[in-house]
Amino acid sequence: MANIVIIGTQWGDEGKGKIVDLLAEYADLVVRFQGGNNAGHTMVVNDKQFISHLVPSGILQGKTCIIGNGMVVDPEVLIEEIDYLIKEGIPVTADQLRISEKAHVIMPYHRAVDLAREAMKGDKKIGTTGRGIGPCYEDKATRRGVRFIDLQDSEVFYEKVSTLLKEKNFYLENYLGAESMEMELDGIIEQYSACAERLAPHVANISVSISDAVKTGKQVLFEGAQGTHLDIDHGTYPFVTSSNTLSGNACCGSGVGPKDITGVVGVVKAYTTRVGAGPFPTELLDETGDRMQQKGVEFGATTGRKRRCGWLDLVMVNNAVRLNGLTGLAITKLDVLDGFETLNICTGYEVNGERIKDFPASLKTLAACKPVYETLPGWPDDITGCTRLDGLPENTRNYLNRLEEITETPIEIVSVGPGRDQTILVRNPFK
Repeated sequence: MANIVIIGTQWGDEGKGKIVDLLAEYADLVVRFQGGNNAGHTMVVNDKQFISHLVPSGILQGKTCIIGNGMVVDPEVLIEEIDYLIKEGIPVTADQLRISEKAHVIMPYHRAVDLAREAMKGDKKIGTTGRGIGPCYEDKATRRGVRFIDLQDSEVFYEKVSTLLKEKNFYLENYLGAESMEMELDGIIEQYSACAERLAPHVANISVSISDAVKTGKQVLFEGAQGTHLDIDHGTYPFVTSSNTLSGNACCGSGVGPKDITGVVGVVKAYTTRVGAGPFPTELLDETGDRMQQKGVEFGATTGRKRRCGWLDLVMVNNAVRLNGLTGLAITKLDVLDGFETLNICTGYEVNGERIKDFPASLKTLAACKPVYETLPGWPDDITGCTRLDGLPENTRNYLNRLEEITETPIEIVSVGPGRDQTILVRNPFK
């Protein structure tokens, strides 16, 4: 029996969706434990692209999928996604998709506050998606959020929303200088009551469901969103998301104990990308960066925003190895590096003439960091058709071997293209 956590090691967009889709074949349950519809997973199956924002990627494999208590969920977006999947011929029954009764609900005022705050900040905006994720987590932290269990109780739901709506409207008008919510209380209650009725069959005590599955020998795949360096505590704060993206939150965000986790796979894009603002030591503002962006189709699955591109930064990957307790790596988008004469990997930073190997907490220090590169020969070959590790060009294998040496972590999966079949499974973490 194995229970594996899949985590991003960079700033998100590492290709976790494909890795989860691949490994879901060997799991019985797939659990997402944090974030909301500010994250998106893109998967290609039989040349058809699927994008999920809330429903765990394992739904394409027909697995039982669970939305954990650590998530914040916009019920309308979730219903749209369920309907989209059903239209595409993918069953989404109450048995196949379960929602934690303790997961928090994104309300219209969360979205309104999110957008108004960003507008107020102007050039200093963080780069939020405006989906209401941060404000929803705020209400959760101040112990006045709406949970799915509250959504099922009309009296409790009315009481919470009526109190919060007055406060949010005052805040929007008198501090953020925005218009108050156009929708009246009764309109919100009616809209969300309809959502509650539609989603009621899916709501359950998922902690018990997962525990029962583990006790009977079933295997669980825990799916993270975003990446290590967007973690609210350990990321490049404040240019981070509003939840803990690290592997440790797989336990808190789903209601299982640490003893039930048997392995953690960190997904590493073969180069580095970042969406939005914040320091980026290896960023390439030249033709090389543009080439990575175009060939890698580096646009956000949720927002469509262009991703900034740069060489692989192993300082941040090693930071992720330590923070997440990684037992293996999954390398993605290796084929994007096809045709480069030489490749750079960042093995350290230089700040004011001093060499450092650890990822700094200070954004001012990180912005001043100059990458220290190790240069390796590239490969002219097209590797998208390779199905075995020994079938890769020698320089490609040398690149991968060097990553293993520097991170001191074995590579278990290598992705050489977007398709499910364009993956080399070096070692199956579930076996």
